[in-house]
Order: sequence, then structure tokens, then C-alpha cells
Amino acid sequence: MARILIIDDEESVGIALRQLFEYEGHRVHISENGPGGLIDYPEFRPDVTFLDVKMPRMDGLEVLDRIREADPAAVVVMISGHGTIGTAVEATRKGAFDFLEKPLDTDRLLVTLRNALTVRGLAESVDRLIGPIEIRHDIVGGSRVLRAVLDRIDMVGPTDARVLITGENGTGKELTARALHRRSRRAGHPFVEVNCASIPAELIESELFGHVRGSFTGAVSDHTGKFEQAHRGTLFLDEIGDMSPTAQAKVLRALQEGDVTRVGGTKPVKVDVRVIAATNKDLDEQIRKGEFREDLLHRLNMVTMRVPPLRERRDDIPMLVAHFAELAPKRYGVPSRSFDAEALDALAALSWPGNVRELKNAVVRLMLLSEGEAVGCGDVERFVAGGGGVTDAPEGMMGLRTLSEFKDAAERAFIDARLRECEWNVSEAARRMGMPRSNLYKKIQRHGLARGS
Repeated sequence: MARILIIDDEESVGIALRQLFEYEGHRVHISENGPGGLIDYPEFRPDVTFLDVKMPRMDGLEVLDRIREADPAAVVVMISGHGTIGTAVEATRKGAFDFLEKPLDTDRLLVTLRNALTVRGLAESVDRLIGPIEIRHDIVGGSRVLRAVLDRIDMVGPTDARVLITGENGTGKELTARALHRRSRRAGHPFVEVNCASIPAELIESELFGHVRGSFTGAVSDHTGKFEQAHRGTLFLDEIGDMSPTAQAKVLRALQEGDVTRVGGTKPVKVDVRVIAATNKDLDEQIRKGEFREDLLHRLNMVTMRVPPLRERRDDIPMLVAHFAELAPKRYGVPSRSFDAEALDALAALSWPGNVRELKNAVVRLMLLSEGEAVGCGDVERFVAGGGGVTDAPEGMMGLRTLSEFKDAAERAFIDARLRECEWNVSEAARRMGMPRSNLYKKIQRHGLARGS
């Protein structure tokens, strides 16, 4: 049980947070203003403090200063209904653990609390990780390439700029889109998702723009399209590379004019929508083939964000395993198991062409099928690498006798593939792998790699 202090002048917010945290089994105390919070803090000795930014009598940032001065180890989460990037940066500079915007999301609150308690050493361990799980915007990981994505979310989210998210299947493009929405001024309005690949071409226009009764066979009543449903919010067009040419033309017009016309209708409807699109395809190549409109691409990619595949952020795999292992028993009813260090190393050495989605399924499979209290390297070889999992490890690699031999072979194959992919541009290969160039040179020498070998 943790001790949680809430400092907020809004009674309704304090009551809601108290109910949420007490339901989770924690002890909660509420202070109605900054001066009161400073009096209550040393008496209550909280493990985590949730502190409002805008309060009468004393600003939350000043309270944060005073708390951190009295207790340098204090874990303080700032909350605000008027959040700006500047305020968030200032709070972080002053030592805030995290910064949340109102309206507060229950899942996000619980994730933040769990992370904060992990930092305090109070969270129940799910494996033998050296460091805590890093979660920001509900996205797990602390690798350099992932942090670049998260920083871009913080920078672009509060704006109304249209964003094109690129990346392979299973990398987390939808999570990225939702994070952008939560960071925006539209967070209190709908987030509407459309998977352009799953809707038949003949129905995509009706799905996006709506239709009027009798406009086609089966249109027995008026239908509101996704653009109208997302009014004042965010419309997420997933797999936009699969959209039909006709629908592309109408989306372009909607972006240009700010209105839509229902199928079979004649009266345009004004819509205020921020569009975020995502694709796993090379849209430049589709443009060359005549399958995608270049003018639409220019409208969509005010900002382009690439979500890296899991093979480029292998350092995040232990954190992801821990995160999925913690959620799996409640979500899927599987037995609770930890993962030993050798199992984590074995999982980190695999290729994961299905990315984070594939890793999540593998973790659940291992927790279900393994027999011991902890998942071991043998379980990974039996149920993932050698028993239904997907890996592009060179032939014979799984026949190696020791984990050390397997890791060396996997590392050599991975580095060789990245160098070839970058035409032996070592700087670019190091960037893609998220490692210092000097370290890559050392590994090239250790593995005896050479251009053309």
C-alpha cells in the first residue's frame, strides 16, 4: 500500500483521484491548496504526490520547488487543465516526475502511478530488470530512437499540424496517433479511427463522409461519416496507402475546403478535424506507380514521424517483456511468471518481424505454456524461437550450444545486415541501431566484419 498526497483546489478532482487510488488499495490524503499541501507533506510523508499547477494563494510550480527543497527524493506528478509545452518543460526542470493534462485519463493515471512507485522501489517486481519500466504516453521503452519519437510527440502534439506516421506493422503507429491526440487541445473531443485497408473500396466513401437515405442499395437511413463524428477532435486514417483513388480525391478536397458532402447529398457540412494518417507502405513509390496522389501526400505530411521497428530498439525488449508480463494475468488469465535474465537475452536476440505486437503475443504464450515459476531460455527456444515463433536468424544458429554463442552469432548477423542495408555507411548504421559509432567500430573489429565479406 502506497501513501498518495493530492494537492488540488478543485474538490471534484480530489474526490475522483481519491476514489481511484483507494480502490487500488492505496492510502490517500487531500490538501485543498498549496500552503496546506506544504504543511501536510512532512506529516503525511507521501510516496507520490499529485500536484495541480494552477491554484490560488500559491502556484503549483512554487509548491514543487518547496517540496523538492525539503525532500530532494520527492516523486511529484504535476496535473494541469491549461497545459503548455513551456509549463511541462519548466515542471520537468524543477524535478517533476511527470506532467499530466486534464481531463485526466484513468489508464494514464494508473500507469503513471505504477511508474512512480517503481522509482520509489514500492512496485512489485515482475522480473529481474536492473532498471524501472519507462512508460511515456503509454509507450514503453527508453532507447534513444524511441525517445526521439516521444520528444516529437511532445513537440507536435499540442499543435494542429497534420501528421503522417510511418512504420512497419506492429510498431505502435496507433499508439503514437493516440498520444498525439492526448497532447493536443482536442483531447476532450473524439478520437475516431478508420482502417482504410479493412473497408471495401465501394464503402470507404460512405464510411468517411456519410450518406443520405436512398443514395445506394442498402442505405435505409442517413449515416454520419467519420469526418463528422470526429468534429473538433482527431481523425486517424490508418493504412491510408490502401485508400481508393476516388476516396483520396474526396479526402484531399475535405482537407482543402474544411467541409464534406455525404454520398448522395448536395449540402456540404463544415468540419473542424485534425487528421493524422499512418501507413506501412512507401507512399513515394506508390506515387511513382500512380497509386497515390502526390498532392494528398503533401497535405498529410506537414510533419512525418517514423516509428522504429523493434530490431532498432532492442534495448527496450526487457522493459516491454516486463510490461506485458505484468498485464497478462489480469487481461488473459494466464499464470503469473517472471522471466530470468537468460530468457530476456534470448528474446532480445530474436528478429521480431512482427515487432511489438509479435513480442506481446510471445510473452503471453510463454507465460501460458512454460512450466516453471520463471520463464527460462529453454522455454524461449521451445515456444518462440523453435516452436512457432518467427525469426530470421541464420540457418544453424538455433543449434548452437550456449546462449553466449547464440548472442554472438545473432549480434554478428544483425550488425552485418544493418551495414549492408546502409551500404557500409557506419555512421548511418550506428544511428539506425541506436548506438555510438565508436562502439560499432569495435564490434565490427571483434566480429571480423568487412565490406564485401
